[in-house]
Amino acid sequence: MPIDRRELLASAFAAFAALRPARALAAGEVERVDALIARMTIEEKAGQMTCLADSFRPFNPPNPQVGIQDERRLAAEIRAGRVGCLFNGIGVAGARRAQDIAVKQSRLGIPLLFAGDVIHGLKTIFPVPLAEAASFDPTLAERTARAAAEEATAAGLHLTFAPMVDVARDQRWGRVVESAGEDVWLGSRFAAARVRGFQGRDLRRDDSLAACVKHFAAYGAVAAGLEYGSVDISDETLRETHLPPFQAAFEAGALSVMAAFNEINGVPATADRDLLTGVLRDEMGFRGFVFSDYTADEELVAHGYAADDRDAARLAVLAGVDMSMQSGLYTRYLPALVKAGAVPMGTVDVAVRRILYVKTALGLFDNPWRSLDPAAESRIGTPGRRALAREAAVRSIVLLQNDGILPLPREGRQHIALIGPFAEDRDNLYGPWAFYGDPGKGVDVASGLRAALDDAARLTIARGCDVESPIDGGIAAAVAVARAADVVLLAIGESQAMSGEAQSRTEIDLPPAQQALAEAVIAAGKPVVVLLRHGRALALGGSLGKASAILATWFLGSEAGNAIADVVFGRVPPSAKLPVSFPWESGQEPFFYDRKSTGRPADPGGATEYRARFRTTDNSARYPFGHGLTYTRFVLDDLRLSDTALRWDGMIEIRARIRNAGQRTCSETVQLYVRDRVASRTRPIRELKGVQRVTLASGESATVRFRLSRTDLTFIGSGNKAIAEPGVFDLWVGQSSVGGLNAQFTLYAGEPARTD
Repeated sequence: MPIDRRELLASAFAAFAALRPARALAAGEVERVDALIARMTIEEKAGQMTCLADSFRPFNPPNPQVGIQDERRLAAEIRAGRVGCLFNGIGVAGARRAQDIAVKQSRLGIPLLFAGDVIHGLKTIFPVPLAEAASFDPTLAERTARAAAEEATAAGLHLTFAPMVDVARDQRWGRVVESAGEDVWLGSRFAAARVRGFQGRDLRRDDSLAACVKHFAAYGAVAAGLEYGSVDISDETLRETHLPPFQAAFEAGALSVMAAFNEINGVPATADRDLLTGVLRDEMGFRGFVFSDYTADEELVAHGYAADDRDAARLAVLAGVDMSMQSGLYTRYLPALVKAGAVPMGTVDVAVRRILYVKTALGLFDNPWRSLDPAAESRIGTPGRRALAREAAVRSIVLLQNDGILPLPREGRQHIALIGPFAEDRDNLYGPWAFYGDPGKGVDVASGLRAALDDAARLTIARGCDVESPIDGGIAAAVAVARAADVVLLAIGESQAMSGEAQSRTEIDLPPAQQALAEAVIAAGKPVVVLLRHGRALALGGSLGKASAILATWFLGSEAGNAIADVVFGRVPPSAKLPVSFPWESGQEPFFYDRKSTGRPADPGGATEYRARFRTTDNSARYPFGHGLTYTRFVLDDLRLSDTALRWDGMIEIRARIRNAGQRTCSETVQLYVRDRVASRTRPIRELKGVQRVTLASGESATVRFRLSRTDLTFIGSGNKAIAEPGVFDLWVGQSSVGGLNAQFTLYAGEPARTD
């Protein structure tokens, strides 16, 4: 059914209102967009709704090579008004050539939007998002996103396909590495922080990088952690677990979102009008524009949901996909679909208006060459950004266990053996989605250690094995080096090719060649410090639990080696916490700390028969969410609540004392968890509701404070409505999602009964 004039105007004003968090459009700007749309042919409208791979400058292909055009052909398409956005090329000169064609040679002169996958840095590579989430500090992510935006815009980009805000519940899924982990509360805060960092204070500034939040929705819930897989999910879980980070990103000002590859309950997201219009726009109030993912509209045919490419284009645009990426379906089929009445012109006009409003908000109509200044390239790879990369990397390293061997002395006569496939490796420092970075400029582990030691000759290196295959004589040589040393640093884990898109794993443990190396080195009898490189939680089996210390070092980016040396030698004590749970075994996945109890919960230390447990392990984590040690011992005590009665519109304050009972100045992140004891929907055993970071010298103490209100206790109830219910709640203040100081309070709908 065609959209009438009133609906079109309502959509236009709603889109205008959505831009207010970043910059309101002036009346003249709205009129300019209206005038343009009135002059556009359907072919030009379909062009504005099309995003194609950039052939004017070096294109970095993280996706299948589908429909890539040479520069001459792409120039002709731009000249004809058949392209609205180019993506994944960088460099100012090429972008200016393309923009000149769009502005000076096309009939309407509408500027191009330049987009790219800048996920955790352009040239200066910061830790992968999962690693950075281990800082539990969204302000750090905001700072690194701002730095990434400054570099990306200096290289001629206007928009990044980030942040990825999917809540990652299954560590077998490769794209866990791009997320903020398994928790909704933490993920929502990192989503908002990264949007603020990318976009800055004013979208029209040359260094503002528009954020495209992805993937809408529930991509982190794909069955068996299988990339591009299906999702079968309740409405309550969708809204309670997977939508809040998107809402946080929209409230922070994000004006574009990417539809997910996956289907939800039998309908691919790219064709799901209930999702992209009913939920995204009507429920969540989003009024920006929606990208398809790479050829995702075309893939509706393979899903078995569209009859052919023409049908796929129709389904996607009617669902609410405003811009088609790389398939070219909109330019090929929308004109005929509109002429045949299969797609209303009003639907197309609304999509084009959303896109043009965002281009207006970015200042592209007033200055098509914004972010295309050759002189701005001096902003790339500065010493200040390298310093930030090092700080972020240090803040991302999690100390999983330590028998006291760490930190190692930087000076003295101690001989150190560095063993493993990542000892001198530079090809796997950055992690996935860092294809603009120069691997030759990353600091490997050996280089970082040598730079920190007073005598680099105290370090001996043995590779031992390759990432996924043995080396002839490699283990024997490594064991000999280990026996000759005083302490061993074992650099093992995943290559960056084992994490990221299309890198789902059935077993999330070490490759057999590395496990064999670890067993032999640990059996040599010297203290072993494991330096894990990884993009997900791992199940650490065999003798690894006997290691003297284990550091989760993820993919740390440009300054990886220096950051690892900083922590190993104690220049900076570790302070990060796990944003994902490390299981005992791969078969526990999907595993997350805020799971439900079941009617027969496991009883640690008690009966095991007919309980919710596996035959080989109980349903706990080896290293739980929120876990992370440092080089001192913190003690929590004196938990106090301002009131045990939380009134419906009131608030309670929770206080506890934390004391540094060790010998070093260190930082700790104190965490607040709650549980609703009885509700109309079963509730998780714990839910994170607050964190507070404190830094204390030896013997110092401080009071940490949290506040809770009724809004912190809401959940999705009947009718998909957010509700809170009166009743008793448990509360914990602790150093991870396990243990901690415990108290109770009661939420009252009215006045609590007097007890005196």
